[in-house]
Amino acid sequence: MSENSSAATTRISTYLTIIVLIVLGLSVVALILSVNAFIVGNEVVAGYLLIIGFIAMGLSVYVLFQSRKRAASMKIEAPKVMSTVECKKCGFKSLREFQRGDYIFKELDACQKCEDKMMITAIYKEVKEKEKTFAF
Repeated sequence: MSENSSAATTRISTYLTIIVLIVLGLSVVALILSVNAFIVGNEVVAGYLLIIGFIAMGLSVYVLFQSRKRAASMKIEAPKVMSTVECKKCGFKSLREFQRGDYIFKELDACQKCEDKMMITAIYKEVKEKEKTFAF
């Protein structure tokens, strides 16, 4: 499941990709038209089309690379889920990673100290504290 979620976060938006490819195609058309205008003898139009074609091509390639870079940096890390297991009789507590099928008040194996049944008393995710930055 984590592989599918990380693959989904690293993908570039389909709409953005289509728009970038359309602009890239139009820039190639502008470059071809500029060559055609230069052959015909209209240097002013050829110059404008050449400038438009190169600017559009540069911008579309820039946006494509930046969106790939941003998508790669936006990977979402799944939080660690923990279960607290507690003995009803002696109060012994232990932590373990969440396992599929865990639920609160589920009875588990015998206690390590008193051999009574242990029970899951809490399920929670660990939250990492972000570093605080102070503005001067």
